[in-house]
Amino acid sequence: MANSQTLNWTVSANPAPKSKSERDAILATPGFGVYFTDHMVGIDWSKSDGWHNARVEPYGPLSLDPATAVLHYAQEIFEGMKAYRHADNSIWTFRPQANAARMQRSAVRLALPELPEADFIESLRRLISADADWVPSAPETSLYLRPFMFARESFLGVRASEDVAYYVIGSPAGAYFKSGVAPVSIWLSTKYARAGKGGTGAAKTGGNYASSLVAQAEAYENGCQQVVFLDSSEGKYLEELGGMNIVLVYSDGHIVTPDSDSILQGVTRDSILQLAEDRGHKVERRHITIDEWRDGVASGDIVEMFACGTAAVVTPIAQLKAADFTIGSADAKAGALTMELREQLTDIQYGRTEDKHGWLTRLDA
Repeated sequence: MANSQTLNWTVSANPAPKSKSERDAILATPGFGVYFTDHMVGIDWSKSDGWHNARVEPYGPLSLDPATAVLHYAQEIFEGMKAYRHADNSIWTFRPQANAARMQRSAVRLALPELPEADFIESLRRLISADADWVPSAPETSLYLRPFMFARESFLGVRASEDVAYYVIGSPAGAYFKSGVAPVSIWLSTKYARAGKGGTGAAKTGGNYASSLVAQAEAYENGCQQVVFLDSSEGKYLEELGGMNIVLVYSDGHIVTPDSDSILQGVTRDSILQLAEDRGHKVERRHITIDEWRDGVASGDIVEMFACGTAAVVTPIAQLKAADFTIGSADAKAGALTMELREQLTDIQYGRTEDKHGWLTRLDA
């Protein structure tokens, strides 16, 4: 675990920030990951000096040498989280300690330095201090926060970089589902695997997402919105979607989610499962075969299925399509428990209900 340290922060204001009218126009229809705030946060790390040069600076391009290590060996990790504006105009984020811990685990796997939790959370506060006006207030909107770290050393030898950069950028995000939350169809990839045993599946690193893109394109070709992967060893156990975890709800009320060392441990998933346990549901994290899913839906033993992640929170799954079979129906409705859990979680995130677990951290104070 990384030790906390005191960083000296500097602030350089953007000399040409967006005007209020420009910003208001963006916040009216922000989309997702399209627009960015006026500033970004940066912290440097070197083998000799550790973490240093913490700063808030104008958002803008990064200058990289063609030999920069990340461009050749993909030594990079990131996180995804949101800042929410509450009814009293205060700004909060959700479980940043869990994101900080996951980023540290990812750093260990990718041979990058661990940023201390206190510095991780402070970096979020610093960005909000500069760009609080970018946090939207319309229902179901937020400021998406993207902390990321990469190998910056200009060196073509294959070893861990001794020069690393950490940044945080912010992007206003609209409601993920413009016409409301609707069940989706997902495609079962049997040709490609997202990650393997002993690989980087449990780390939040860009390579995992890159490896999912060709399968995601296959999903689109088959009329599906997302892709789900099986384990790479036996090709029969559920893993996760391209960017979300899977949860199945059984007729007796218990809930099951796939478990393996090649699955990203989702903060949203863990929160949803905790809320389900609070409601008295038994929760299991275990291996699930594709046959169990198929047979369970056919028999009525599995009554709801959904995906969850930071961006969409909870997405009901109507059907899973494969080359030679289909699970569920394209016109299936969203499950009652699925939607109740989604509402309960978002009510906590937006300050509409009591935060019994102390998951919220205020960023503007």
